Amino acid sequence: MISANNITLRIGKKALFEDVNIKFTEGNCYGLIGANGAGKSTFLKILSGQLDSTSGEVIVTPGERLSFLQQDHFKYDQYSVLDTVIMGNARLYEVRNEKDALYAKEDFSDEDGIRASELEAEFAEMNGWEAESDAEMLLNGLGIETELHYSQMADLNGSQKVKVLLAQALFGNPDILLLDEPTNHLDLDAIAWLEEFLINFENTVIVVSHDRYFLNKVCTHIADIDYAKIQLYTGNYDFWFESSQLLVKQMKEANKKKEEKIKELQEFISRFSANASKSKQATSRKKALEKIQLEEIKPSSRKYPYIDFRPNREIGNEVLTVENLSKTIDGVKILDNISFILGREDKVAFVGGNELAKTTLFKILAGEMEPDEGNYKWGVTTSQSYFPKDNTDIFDSDDTIVDWLMPYSPEKDVTYVRGFLGRMLFAGDDGVKKVKVLSGGEKVRCLLSRMMILGANVLMLDEPTNHLDMESITALNNGLIKFPGVVLFASHDHQFVETTANRIMEIVPGGALIDKITTYDEYLASDEMARKRQVYTMTEEDN
Repeated sequence: MISANNITLRIGKKALFEDVNIKFTEGNCYGLIGANGAGKSTFLKILSGQLDSTSGEVIVTPGERLSFLQQDHFKYDQYSVLDTVIMGNARLYEVRNEKDALYAKEDFSDEDGIRASELEAEFAEMNGWEAESDAEMLLNGLGIETELHYSQMADLNGSQKVKVLLAQALFGNPDILLLDEPTNHLDLDAIAWLEEFLINFENTVIVVSHDRYFLNKVCTHIADIDYAKIQLYTGNYDFWFESSQLLVKQMKEANKKKEEKIKELQEFISRFSANASKSKQATSRKKALEKIQLEEIKPSSRKYPYIDFRPNREIGNEVLTVENLSKTIDGVKILDNISFILGREDKVAFVGGNELAKTTLFKILAGEMEPDEGNYKWGVTTSQSYFPKDNTDIFDSDDTIVDWLMPYSPEKDVTYVRGFLGRMLFAGDDGVKKVKVLSGGEKVRCLLSRMMILGANVLMLDEPTNHLDMESITALNNGLIKFPGVVLFASHDHQFVETTANRIMEIVPGGALIDKITTYDEYLASDEMARKRQVYTMTEEDN
């Protein structure tokens, strides 16, 4: 068990947390939610001991081990993958190394033998002999191939490092597990594996995530940060949302009845306070009036951007034809003879673990990269807008947000452009912020503003939900659902994919394409062996 007692954290004059009291108990998974800037990651750091609070204390049941997901992806570059995972249990790793160092000594003494015996007993008690196999099981589950287990962390790419650090946090059955955005940069298969792991995990989990589907799957409770307090709700994310909305509605209705009663009493007092025969009743009602208190209803501090894609022209029947596209990068075939035709009502989700293949296809269709073979043709009525996964170069500028967006606007008017930015939560002086200093979420909102202002009827979005808070993801989700044009997108957000797409494309290893007109849940529910046979057959034919 872990609990926070009267936790207060002040940053300058602002209180991020004020006398927070909350208890997290064994066997439950708590989703920690709140608007951007509410302090979700900060609260996890306080719980893990990485950050001191201004006042209050964190209490962990004596003898229980706490583990958390490391955020520094370069911290373990000098270590092997397996060692990095085993470091998740620091004491086990320490005992193993001390034991091995003793046995490696040329002048092994009697004292060394006694110490080695003590270490062996402690090592066995911590299931040390199963450490490597347990670590390998976690790595395999998350999609890290066996041949990488003895590689150096420095040799892994970003998404592989994320998986190893996640395996490190999960290693050794910790009593308390703190996970800050564990699904970021994970492919959908790895997310599904993690969901099952956490569902079957018997100890305490506290997780921060913007993935609504993930929170619904794994959480037994929701801890909502708002107004420097944390309110605990039983149930998953959807249950929290519905119950919190119902609570506000009930409070409003109760206040309305109280307001009516107050008005009635005030009218009585006003009519009869001067009447001697009624003065006693008026006095009684005045006392009753003083006892009525309206409940203070604070609207949530969450803010939702207004995302509404309106195409400047209606799209025709001929949208996109792709014929035999192939692309090889660094000697590896990324796209292999890909062909498909898009219709005017298609909203296509590109899924699967091949991140580079999806990004490569988007770049080709956006005209930023040439295929090695094959061709593609956009319909004459189409206009395309592209949201890239990597936006580093786009924001390498000294422009303010307004100046950056102005060239894309049909109306060369500052007020018009500021109106778009205001919808995307850039208010007041935000418009004069330099784009190169924006946060990841602010850059995404800028790119979405550009897409809205361009008015294209074909939207291509490569991982648009990265860096967005839950409110912005919900707004983008709703905006794409009601968009009357064609959408091609990639996302790791299960609910985002399920509610937006009517067609699923998966680029499998080797570069071949599986194309199904279906929802994402139906695609996942289809016969897994049939999918594997299809992938195998396609690969064999291509070879």
